[in-house]
Amino acid sequence: MTFKFDKLYRLGAWGAAACMVAICALIALQVTFRLVDALLVLIGFSRLGVSITGVSEMASYLLVGATFLGLAYTFVHHAHIRVTLLISRLPSVVRVWFEVFGLLIAVVISLLLAYGLVGLARESLQYNDVSSGFLSIPLWIPQSVLVVGVGLLALALLEALWIALRIAIHDPASFREATAIDDNEAH
Repeated sequence: MTFKFDKLYRLGAWGAAACMVAICALIALQVTFRLVDALLVLIGFSRLGVSITGVSEMASYLLVGATFLGLAYTFVHHAHIRVTLLISRLPSVVRVWFEVFGLLIAVVISLLLAYGLVGLARESLQYNDVSSGFLSIPLWIPQSVLVVGVGLLALALLEALWIALRIAIHDPASFREATAIDDNEAH
């Protein structure tokens, strides 16, 4: 399958990667500060006492961002786990309709989730909700990242559903499930 919005999904993947790099940088910086303090104490000096407040809180929000921003990219590059033991044994004409049915369910669930997350972010913005940690992060910020990630996934699912429906209606015998090997052949 060729996805028209692949650049948008890649942008989400780059956002997920940036979140992971930020997590690594924060943790590495915190560990470095602790090592410097330990070395200073070891050689007889006093500690610097430098630390990043709320590292675990920031890392948890960044982890959520990395997870949700990468959903669409992971889907379009066939990296989600799929159990196809039964479906793979069916003829293409039947299998394509199972694919359409599964994608339809996934689209409905992702759109409902996106709708609920938009309402949650709107409510957090309206009531000025903040996190309950060392840092008072406005909750609409991480919730907006959730909305973007689920929105991208819904778009990818809609696009896959459209492609599967076209195949199911016009030429169901030509349907074959996409795999990661197909991706490598296309590039």
